Amino acid sequence: MVAEPRKVRRKVDGLLLLDKPSGITSNAALQKLKWIYGALKAGHTGSLDPLASGMLPLCFGEATKFSGYLLGADKTYLVRARFGARTDTADSDGTVVSTTDVLIPNEATLRLAMGRLTGPIQQVPPMYSALKHQGQRLHEIARAGREVERAARPVEIYSFALEQFDPVTPLFRVTCSKGTYIRVLIEDLAVLLGSLAHVIELRRTAVGSFAESAMLTTEQCLNAAEQGTEVLDALLRPLDEVAGKWPLIRLGSHEVDLLLCGSQVPVPAGMPAGMVRLYADHSRFFGMGEVMADGRLLPRRLLAHDSGASGSGLPGSRLSL
Repeated sequence: MVAEPRKVRRKVDGLLLLDKPSGITSNAALQKLKWIYGALKAGHTGSLDPLASGMLPLCFGEATKFSGYLLGADKTYLVRARFGARTDTADSDGTVVSTTDVLIPNEATLRLAMGRLTGPIQQVPPMYSALKHQGQRLHEIARAGREVERAARPVEIYSFALEQFDPVTPLFRVTCSKGTYIRVLIEDLAVLLGSLAHVIELRRTAVGSFAESAMLTTEQCLNAAEQGTEVLDALLRPLDEVAGKWPLIRLGSHEVDLLLCGSQVPVPAGMPAGMVRLYADHSRFFGMGEVMADGRLLPRRLLAHDSGASGSGLPGSRLSL
């Protein structure tokens, strides 16, 4: 394998919605894009299994400070299952461990079972996952031939739709909360039908408010890089899109300086408690804060002082909504 040429690392800030191809790990996809951008710092949010394709948000530079907000976002998947067999990994990358002649009897029975798995449900995490047990990854324990007890966790299936009926390989669309394992959902569906199943195709089509049309491929990024860093950087989404759709508060120079020092500031009466996006100089995203029940605004995640959001040179107007 020929090593890729080294690039001069540079400061890059922003969000890229990568269309990860099937067959590679999320980390491999991240490292490729980090190399294309020559970025000093980058991370991904919400890993996809090697089998899975689709939306993998990549955060560069200052955007990594807000990656947790995307981790907690709802997600939508297209998933094709194969009934009649169970694998050790619950997908087609694994080894078949059990088979059955019992398949889906008809579409009505399938839809009835899907309804029982819609809404708040409990899921037992799979052994082939990155969760830890006594400091060790579950997938490491599984590969050593052992299985440990896992506690069920609450998740929510907001929508479980049948896109294409087939008694062996139906296609579903699932919108769910963070922490949901689609592989487990398919196995649990099979149990309700008295059958076995595993995932053979999985594609993430949305994360939070980001839709499938917003994704970019590695090839598109490589083509942009050939035209120069200005064209490449234009593919990045602004930092405030990483932070979500919370209410916003605009800050004056005095409030900015207080928050930079870790201090708290008052907010206008009637502002509801919760997370808020902070903007300085009327339009410049400054970070995330939290409005407390007693009317105080506390800093939570702020951009670096050198990112241009300091109080220096900002208007002296008071905090406003």
